[in-house]
Amino acid sequence: MAATEGAGNRSSGRRRIVVAVALAAAGGLLILARLSCYTVDAGEYAVITDFGKPVQVVTKPGLGFKYPYQSVRTFDARLYAFTPASSEFLTLEKTPVVAASTILWRIADPKKFFQTVFDRAGAQSRLGDVLFAEMGAAVGRSPLAAFYSIEPGQYRADAIISDVAARCREVALRDFGIEVVDVQLRAFDFPKQNRGPLYARMKSERGRLSMKYRSEGEEEGLKVRAAADQQKSQILSEALKVAQQHRGKGEGEAAHIYAQALGQGPDFYQFVRTMEASHNLVPKGTTLVLPADSELFGLLSDSSHYERHNGARKVSHKRRKE
Repeated sequence: MAATEGAGNRSSGRRRIVVAVALAAAGGLLILARLSCYTVDAGEYAVITDFGKPVQVVTKPGLGFKYPYQSVRTFDARLYAFTPASSEFLTLEKTPVVAASTILWRIADPKKFFQTVFDRAGAQSRLGDVLFAEMGAAVGRSPLAAFYSIEPGQYRADAIISDVAARCREVALRDFGIEVVDVQLRAFDFPKQNRGPLYARMKSERGRLSMKYRSEGEEEGLKVRAAADQQKSQILSEALKVAQQHRGKGEGEAAHIYAQALGQGPDFYQFVRTMEASHNLVPKGTTLVLPADSELFGLLSDSSHYERHNGARKVSHKRRKE
Protein backbone atom coordinates (compact mmCIF):
# COMPACT_ATOMS: atom_id res chain seq x y z
CA MET A 1 0.00 0.00 0.00
CA ALA A 2 2.77 2.39 0.95
CA ALA A 3 4.75 1.45 -2.15
CA THR A 4 1.79 2.23 -4.37
CA GLU A 5 1.31 5.65 -2.82
CA GLY A 6 5.02 6.44 -3.23
CA ALA A 7 4.95 5.50 -6.91
CA GLY A 8 1.92 7.76 -7.45
CA ASN A 9 3.59 10.68 -5.73
CA ARG A 10 6.69 10.27 -7.89
CA SER A 11 4.56 10.14 -11.05
CA SER A 12 2.65 13.31 -10.06
CA GLY A 13 5.93 15.10 -9.31
CA ARG A 14 7.30 14.19 -12.73
CA ARG A 15 4.17 15.56 -14.43
CA ARG A 16 4.46 18.85 -12.53
CA ILE A 17 8.08 19.13 -13.54
CA VAL A 18 7.24 18.42 -17.17
CA VAL A 19 4.45 21.02 -17.11
CA ALA A 20 6.73 23.60 -15.46
CA VAL A 21 9.45 22.94 -18.03
CA ALA A 22 6.93 23.20 -20.86
CA LEU A 23 5.57 26.44 -19.47
CA ALA A 24 9.06 27.83 -19.04
CA ALA A 25 9.94 26.81 -22.59
CA ALA A 26 6.76 28.44 -23.92
CA GLY A 27 7.49 31.60 -21.95
CA GLY A 28 11.02 31.64 -23.23
CA LEU A 29 9.77 31.19 -26.81
CA LEU A 30 7.33 34.05 -26.29
CA ILE A 31 10.04 36.27 -24.89
CA LEU A 32 12.36 35.25 -27.73
CA ALA A 33 9.62 36.00 -30.28
CA ARG A 34 8.93 39.32 -28.61
CA LEU A 35 12.62 40.21 -28.75
CA SER A 36 12.89 39.06 -32.35
CA CYS A 37 9.84 40.84 -33.77
CA TYR A 38 9.22 44.56 -34.27
CA THR A 39 6.72 46.74 -36.13
CA VAL A 40 7.16 49.95 -38.11
CA ASP A 41 4.16 52.28 -38.36
CA ALA A 42 3.26 54.36 -41.39
CA GLY A 43 5.19 57.63 -41.34
CA GLU A 44 8.12 56.11 -39.41
CA TYR A 45 11.65 54.95 -40.08
CA ALA A 46 13.39 52.19 -38.08
CA VAL A 47 17.10 51.67 -37.50
CA ILE A 48 18.27 48.22 -36.30
CA THR A 49 21.34 48.50 -34.08
CA ASP A 50 23.78 45.81 -33.02
CA PHE A 51 25.17 46.91 -29.66
CA GLY A 52 24.69 50.57 -30.68
CA LYS A 53 25.99 50.16 -34.23
CA PRO A 54 23.34 50.64 -36.97
CA VAL A 55 23.19 47.59 -39.22
CA GLN A 56 19.85 47.97 -41.03
CA VAL A 57 17.43 50.76 -41.99
CA VAL A 58 13.73 50.00 -42.49
CA THR A 59 11.66 52.59 -44.36
CA LYS A 60 8.54 50.52 -45.17
CA PRO A 61 5.81 50.02 -42.57
CA GLY A 62 4.94 46.50 -41.40
CA LEU A 63 6.22 43.60 -39.27
CA GLY A 64 9.94 42.81 -39.18
CA PHE A 65 12.34 40.34 -37.53
CA LYS A 66 15.72 40.79 -35.93
CA TYR A 67 18.09 39.01 -33.61
CA PRO A 68 17.04 39.11 -29.98
CA TYR A 69 20.14 40.99 -28.90
CA GLN A 70 19.55 43.75 -31.47
CA SER A 71 17.68 46.99 -30.70
CA VAL A 72 15.21 49.04 -32.74
CA ARG A 73 15.22 52.83 -32.89
CA THR A 74 12.26 54.52 -34.63
CA PHE A 75 12.11 58.05 -36.07
CA ASP A 76 9.19 60.13 -37.26
CA ALA A 77 9.37 60.62 -41.03
CA ARG A 78 6.91 63.52 -41.13
CA LEU A 79 7.70 67.19 -41.71
CA TYR A 80 8.98 69.29 -38.80
CA ALA A 81 8.84 73.07 -38.37
CA PHE A 82 11.65 74.54 -36.31
CA THR A 83 11.65 78.22 -35.28
CA PRO A 84 14.94 79.23 -33.65
CA ALA A 85 15.27 82.37 -31.59
CA SER A 86 15.89 85.73 -33.28
CA SER A 87 19.53 86.62 -33.89
CA GLU A 88 21.34 89.89 -34.50
CA PHE A 89 23.43 90.39 -37.66
CA LEU A 90 25.31 93.18 -39.45
CA THR A 91 24.52 94.23 -43.01
CA LEU A 92 27.06 95.28 -45.62
CA GLU A 93 26.97 98.86 -44.24
CA LYS A 94 27.50 97.49 -40.70
CA THR A 95 23.91 98.27 -39.77
CA PRO A 96 22.69 96.00 -36.93
CA VAL A 97 19.50 94.07 -37.72
CA VAL A 98 17.53 91.31 -36.02
CA ALA A 99 16.33 88.40 -38.18
CA ALA A 100 14.18 85.38 -37.35
CA SER A 101 13.52 82.42 -39.64
CA THR A 102 11.62 79.14 -39.74
CA ILE A 103 13.06 75.88 -41.07
CA LEU A 104 10.90 73.12 -42.50
CA TRP A 105 12.78 69.80 -42.42
CA ARG A 106 12.44 66.02 -42.40
CA ILE A 107 14.72 63.01 -42.04
CA ALA A 108 16.22 61.95 -45.36
CA ASP A 109 18.92 59.45 -44.27
CA PRO A 110 17.88 57.69 -41.01
CA LYS A 111 21.25 55.98 -40.56
CA LYS A 112 23.30 59.18 -40.83
CA PHE A 113 20.71 61.00 -38.75
CA PHE A 114 21.08 58.40 -35.99
CA GLN A 115 24.88 58.50 -36.14
CA THR A 116 25.22 62.31 -36.13
CA VAL A 117 22.35 63.96 -34.22
CA PHE A 118 20.58 60.92 -32.69
CA ASP A 119 17.21 62.58 -32.06
CA ARG A 120 15.00 65.60 -32.89
CA ALA A 121 16.51 67.87 -30.24
CA GLY A 122 20.01 67.27 -31.54
CA ALA A 123 18.85 67.83 -35.13
CA GLN A 124 17.22 71.16 -34.33
CA SER A 125 20.30 72.28 -32.42
CA ARG A 126 22.52 71.57 -35.42
CA LEU A 127 20.05 73.15 -37.84
CA GLY A 128 19.98 76.29 -35.71
CA ASP A 129 23.77 76.53 -35.93
CA VAL A 130 23.75 76.04 -39.70
CA LEU A 131 20.98 78.59 -40.20
CA PHE A 132 22.74 81.16 -38.00
CA ALA A 133 25.98 80.81 -39.98
CA GLU A 134 24.35 80.97 -43.41
CA MET A 135 21.98 83.80 -42.49
CA GLY A 136 24.82 85.85 -41.01
CA ALA A 137 26.92 85.38 -44.15
CA ALA A 138 24.00 86.28 -46.45
CA VAL A 139 23.04 89.39 -44.47
CA GLY A 140 26.67 90.49 -44.21
CA ARG A 141 27.05 90.35 -48.01
CA SER A 142 23.86 92.36 -48.65
CA PRO A 143 23.03 96.04 -48.15
CA LEU A 144 20.11 97.11 -46.01
CA ALA A 145 18.18 98.17 -49.12
CA ALA A 146 18.03 94.49 -50.17
CA PHE A 147 15.60 93.92 -47.27
CA TYR A 148 14.06 97.41 -46.93
CA SER A 149 13.39 99.16 -50.23
CA ILE A 150 10.44 100.42 -52.25
CA GLU A 151 12.39 100.07 -55.49
CA PRO A 152 11.98 96.66 -57.17
CA GLY A 153 15.55 96.66 -58.45
CA GLN A 154 17.06 96.90 -54.96
CA TYR A 155 14.73 94.61 -52.98
CA ARG A 156 16.20 91.06 -53.08
CA ALA A 157 15.07 89.48 -49.81
CA ASP A 158 13.33 86.55 -51.53
CA ALA A 159 16.39 85.69 -53.59
CA ILE A 160 18.69 85.98 -50.54
CA ILE A 161 16.50 83.64 -48.47
CA SER A 162 16.36 81.18 -51.37
CA ASP A 163 20.16 81.09 -51.45
CA VAL A 164 20.26 80.57 -47.67
CA ALA A 165 17.78 77.69 -47.99
CA ALA A 166 19.85 76.07 -50.74
CA ARG A 167 23.05 76.31 -48.68
CA CYS A 168 21.36 74.96 -45.53
CA ARG A 169 19.86 72.12 -47.57
CA GLU A 170 23.27 71.13 -48.89
CA VAL A 171 25.02 71.21 -45.51
CA ALA A 172 22.22 69.48 -43.59
CA LEU A 173 21.88 66.63 -46.07
CA ARG A 174 25.61 66.07 -46.36
CA ASP A 175 26.48 66.23 -42.66
CA PHE A 176 23.35 65.10 -40.82
CA GLY A 177 21.10 63.23 -43.26
CA ILE A 178 18.42 65.93 -42.91
CA GLU A 179 16.38 67.29 -45.81
CA VAL A 180 15.72 71.01 -45.45
CA VAL A 181 12.47 71.58 -47.34
CA ASP A 182 12.30 75.36 -46.98
CA VAL A 183 13.61 78.35 -45.05
CA GLN A 184 11.22 81.26 -44.49
CA LEU A 185 12.05 84.72 -43.19
CA ARG A 186 9.71 85.26 -40.24
CA ALA A 187 10.87 88.70 -39.07
CA PHE A 188 13.46 91.29 -40.03
CA ASP A 189 13.79 94.38 -37.87
CA PHE A 190 16.23 96.65 -36.09
CA PRO A 191 17.38 96.24 -32.50
CA LYS A 192 15.22 98.20 -30.08
CA GLN A 193 18.05 100.49 -29.02
CA ASN A 194 18.79 101.45 -32.64
CA ARG A 195 15.29 101.81 -34.05
CA GLY A 196 14.85 105.53 -33.29
CA PRO A 197 17.96 106.84 -35.08
CA LEU A 198 17.54 104.40 -37.96
CA TYR A 199 13.89 105.30 -38.50
CA ALA A 200 14.81 109.01 -38.37
CA ARG A 201 17.52 108.47 -40.97
CA MET A 202 15.15 106.48 -43.17
CA LYS A 203 12.54 109.23 -42.82
CA SER A 204 15.00 111.94 -43.84
CA GLU A 205 16.16 109.83 -46.76
CA ARG A 206 12.59 109.31 -47.93
CA GLY A 207 11.98 113.06 -47.50
CA ARG A 208 14.98 113.82 -49.69
CA LEU A 209 13.77 111.41 -52.34
CA SER A 210 10.26 112.85 -52.21
CA MET A 211 11.62 116.39 -52.66
CA LYS A 212 13.71 115.19 -55.57
CA TYR A 213 10.76 113.48 -57.24
CA ARG A 214 8.55 116.52 -56.55
CA SER A 215 11.03 118.95 -58.12
CA GLU A 216 11.48 116.67 -61.10
CA GLY A 217 7.71 116.42 -61.44
CA GLU A 218 7.28 120.19 -61.27
CA GLU A 219 9.99 120.67 -63.89
CA GLU A 220 8.35 118.12 -66.14
CA GLY A 221 4.99 119.79 -65.52
CA LEU A 222 6.39 123.15 -66.59
CA LYS A 223 7.74 121.58 -69.77
CA VAL A 224 4.40 119.95 -70.52
CA ARG A 225 2.47 123.17 -69.83
CA ALA A 226 4.86 125.21 -71.98
CA ALA A 227 4.51 122.73 -74.83
CA ALA A 228 0.73 122.76 -74.41
CA ASP A 229 0.63 126.59 -74.44
CA GLN A 230 2.78 126.69 -77.54
CA GLN A 231 0.57 124.14 -79.23
CA LYS A 232 -2.50 126.12 -78.14
CA SER A 233 -1.07 129.32 -79.67
CA GLN A 234 -0.32 127.53 -82.91
CA ILE A 235 -3.80 126.05 -83.07
CA LEU A 236 -5.44 129.43 -82.29
CA SER A 237 -3.33 131.27 -84.86
CA GLU A 238 -4.11 128.66 -87.47
CA ALA A 239 -7.80 128.81 -86.57
CA LEU A 240 -7.75 132.64 -86.75
CA LYS A 241 -6.06 132.45 -90.14
CA VAL A 242 -8.64 130.01 -91.45
CA ALA A 243 -11.46 132.09 -89.92
CA GLN A 244 -10.19 135.28 -91.59
CA GLN A 245 -9.92 133.46 -94.89
CA HIS A 246 -13.50 132.22 -94.62
CA ARG A 247 -14.67 135.64 -93.38
CA GLY A 248 -13.01 137.40 -96.30
CA LYS A 249 -14.49 134.89 -98.69
CA GLY A 250 -17.89 135.36 -97.08
CA GLU A 251 -17.65 139.14 -97.20
CA GLY A 252 -16.73 138.93 -100.86
CA GLU A 253 -19.73 136.72 -101.52
CA ALA A 254 -21.91 139.11 -99.52
CA ALA A 255 -20.65 142.10 -101.49
CA HIS A 256 -21.35 140.25 -104.71
CA ILE A 257 -24.86 139.42 -103.55
CA TYR A 258 -25.42 143.03 -102.42
CA ALA A 259 -24.26 144.29 -105.80
CA GLN A 260 -26.61 141.93 -107.61
CA ALA A 261 -29.47 142.94 -105.31
CA LEU A 262 -28.68 146.66 -105.82
CA GLY A 263 -28.70 146.21 -109.56
CA GLN A 264 -32.09 144.49 -109.50
CA GLY A 265 -33.88 146.92 -107.09
CA PRO A 266 -31.92 150.10 -106.35
CA ASP A 267 -34.97 151.89 -104.94
CA PHE A 268 -35.73 149.11 -102.48
CA TYR A 269 -32.05 148.86 -101.47
CA GLN A 270 -31.89 152.62 -100.90
CA PHE A 271 -35.05 152.40 -98.82
CA VAL A 272 -33.65 149.59 -96.64
CA ARG A 273 -30.36 151.41 -96.14
CA THR A 274 -32.19 154.59 -95.16
CA MET A 275 -34.30 152.75 -92.59
CA GLU A 276 -31.25 151.06 -91.13
CA ALA A 277 -29.43 154.37 -90.92
CA SER A 278 -32.37 156.03 -89.19
CA HIS A 279 -32.63 153.13 -86.70
CA ASN A 280 -28.93 153.26 -85.83
CA LEU A 281 -28.68 157.05 -85.88
CA VAL A 282 -31.51 157.92 -83.51
CA PRO A 283 -31.40 156.18 -80.09
CA LYS A 284 -34.58 155.63 -78.17
CA GLY A 285 -35.90 158.78 -76.42
CA THR A 286 -33.83 161.15 -78.60
CA THR A 287 -35.27 164.27 -80.27
CA LEU A 288 -33.68 164.94 -83.68
CA VAL A 289 -34.09 168.20 -85.71
CA LEU A 290 -33.40 167.83 -89.46
CA PRO A 291 -34.01 170.03 -92.52
CA ALA A 292 -37.18 169.47 -94.52
CA ASP A 293 -35.33 168.19 -97.57
CA SER A 294 -33.41 165.55 -95.59
CA GLU A 295 -33.30 162.03 -96.92
CA LEU A 296 -34.64 160.75 -93.61
CA PHE A 297 -37.73 163.00 -93.82
CA GLY A 298 -38.28 162.46 -97.49
CA LEU A 299 -39.94 159.08 -97.07
CA LEU A 300 -42.12 160.26 -94.18
CA SER A 301 -43.44 163.41 -95.95
CA ASP A 302 -43.66 162.14 -99.53
CA SER A 303 -44.16 158.49 -100.57
CA SER A 304 -42.89 159.28 -104.11
CA HIS A 305 -39.74 160.86 -102.73
CA TYR A 306 -37.42 158.16 -104.01
CA GLU A 307 -39.14 157.91 -107.37
CA ARG A 308 -38.77 161.67 -107.93
CA HIS A 309 -35.20 161.71 -106.79
CA ASN A 310 -34.35 158.66 -108.86
CA GLY A 311 -35.97 160.26 -111.90
CA ALA A 312 -33.96 163.43 -111.35
CA ARG A 313 -30.79 161.39 -111.06
CA LYS A 314 -31.57 159.55 -114.32
CA VAL A 315 -32.19 162.86 -116.18
CA SER A 316 -29.01 164.32 -114.78
CA HIS A 317 -27.11 161.23 -115.73
CA LYS A 318 -28.58 161.33 -119.25
CA ARG A 319 -27.61 164.99 -119.67
CA ARG A 320 -24.07 164.28 -118.59
CA LYS A 321 -23.88 161.55 -121.19
CA GLU A 322 -25.14 163.92 -123.87
